[in-house]
Amino acid sequence: MQKSDPRKEIDWSDVRKHKYGHLSESASQYPGHFTWDKYLKETCSVPAPVHCFKQSYTPPSNEFKISMKLEAQDPRNTTSTCIATVVGLTGARLRLRLDGSDNKNDFWRLVDSAEIQPVGNCEKNGGMLQPPLVCIYLNKNGSTGPHLDKKKVQQLPDHFGPARASVVLQQAVQACIDCAYHQKTVFSFLKQGHGGEVISAVFDREQHTLNLPAVNSITYVLRFLEKLCHNLRSDNLFGNQPFTQTHLSLTTTEYSHSHDRYLPGETFVLGNSLARSLEPHSDSMDSTLNPTNLVSTSQNLRAPGYRPLLPSCGLPLSTASAVRRLCSRGSDRYLESRDASRPSGRDPSSWTVEDVMQFIREADPQLGPHADLFRKHEIDGKALLLLRSDVMMKYMGLKLGPALKLSYHIDRLKQGKF
Repeated sequence: MQKSDPRKEIDWSDVRKHKYGHLSESASQYPGHFTWDKYLKETCSVPAPVHCFKQSYTPPSNEFKISMKLEAQDPRNTTSTCIATVVGLTGARLRLRLDGSDNKNDFWRLVDSAEIQPVGNCEKNGGMLQPPLVCIYLNKNGSTGPHLDKKKVQQLPDHFGPARASVVLQQAVQACIDCAYHQKTVFSFLKQGHGGEVISAVFDREQHTLNLPAVNSITYVLRFLEKLCHNLRSDNLFGNQPFTQTHLSLTTTEYSHSHDRYLPGETFVLGNSLARSLEPHSDSMDSTLNPTNLVSTSQNLRAPGYRPLLPSCGLPLSTASAVRRLCSRGSDRYLESRDASRPSGRDPSSWTVEDVMQFIREADPQLGPHADLFRKHEIDGKALLLLRSDVMMKYMGLKLGPALKLSYHIDRLKQGKF
């Protein structure tokens, strides 16, 4: 005798209740106003039909197809509902991959599992759907242009993320600022945004900060970076796939026909036609990039010894010298002065708690308020080198953004590149 399934059956019969294309009154609670229809258009994907989700006492038929989108519980955090893609089929089982993740984190679910739902179900029930994680890769073999120091670019990590789109955008933009010959140059191409992460630069004897725009998908991240890199004359610096010799030889058109290499939900690359083909030419995010400063800043702020491509009027010698001294990670002279002020020449594993706090404050002024946590937890040099972002979030109470930034600086310290 067959036992009844104790799970509560879910009624998917009324298609109108689960239509993904209609927003409910609760849509405003999504970070960055995430909507399924826009995301499906961006990723050129189709939702899994409602009739595929069957709650049955008999072995159900598998009517799903590869690349269909659905909502699924995160196996690592069952309280979180995420966007997932069908990447494999075996009998009545589905191989699923959370968008923005890789194949190492794939997981299996039965087609009648209560842990998977059609797109729009989370919104219908007033839940919170987590936007997909984003990962941006750095092209270290590409042109860095006249404004970025290629040596400093080589010291950056190969990728930023996986993390929320706004965090990845902040890391990429901050990296451009940190690697600039003059931080004022990069900063001048940016305008105040709303709802995004904060970036900072040091010039004219002051620290300057601004908010980036709120973004919720890799499309917007790539679009923003494309415009910024175009102003910096460092095109093709970022992409959504690891850069190899094969990738370097491909054109943008060849990229667009290679969807099988991309992660689910990440089907775009940094190309000149990206912004024109996806969005209107003018929106709130465009206003956070300032193209009008391109000529003036490129004329006035050049790296020492760099032969300008445009006629240069130059800055007064004293002003230029002050900028070189004060720009955080912006010149070799500043690096030398900073190294002299901290426990240079000493193995980081021999640092005291006070040395660690000094390192945190100098690594990034925005991390300064978190330095006291290292005294509270008595973290010396040896403990610092063992820290990971998840440990800092779980045991020190740090949020994702500061934890990722600290991990980045700790990794550079381990490699002897700080």
